[in-house]
Amino acid sequence: MSPDADLETLMVRYQQGDRAAATALVHRLSPMLYRFFVAQLANRSYADDLLQETWLRVHATRHTWRPGERLLPWLYAIARHTRADHYRNTLRRESREQRVEELPEIAAPAPGGAEGSPDLQAMLATLPESQREVVVMLKISGMSLEDVARATSCSVGSVKQKAHRAYLKLRERLASMGFSEAGRRLDGR
Repeated sequence: MSPDADLETLMVRYQQGDRAAATALVHRLSPMLYRFFVAQLANRSYADDLLQETWLRVHATRHTWRPGERLLPWLYAIARHTRADHYRNTLRRESREQRVEELPEIAAPAPGGAEGSPDLQAMLATLPESQREVVVMLKISGMSLEDVARATSCSVGSVKQKAHRAYLKLRERLASMGFSEAGRRLDGR
């Protein structure tokens, strides 16, 4: 049985009220969703909140998923809408807040990694949101072009174009950092 078929079987069982299936889905899919949110946001606590909110929405709307459909596009569509709602709510809340005083911004320490290696989070952060989202779904979550197209409500051609443009920008960035070989391998060349 393929991993996708296994996930879809768990989802069917979850729809039927099987708690063990729900727990298994959360444990299997949360790391992918968390990476999706972290790649989109600079604040990890927001990613934690968005992950929880996504699972609440999945629970509330689990009856809308139809057996036989691919589960990941359905799930990522919910995650995208959750992120968009969070962004709108944050903007609305911040527009009403008044700052009492400005605190100096302290630079965060660079995430752990090999000295001299490129920081993936920082590189992804330089991409426009739509391109970053596509790269995360394709390369980090391992989704197919068709699944990403469904999850983002775009055509496969549009997903390919966003991915291509993102790869070009990342390759240029890697080359400027002296990683020309890594840039050529980015999109499989």
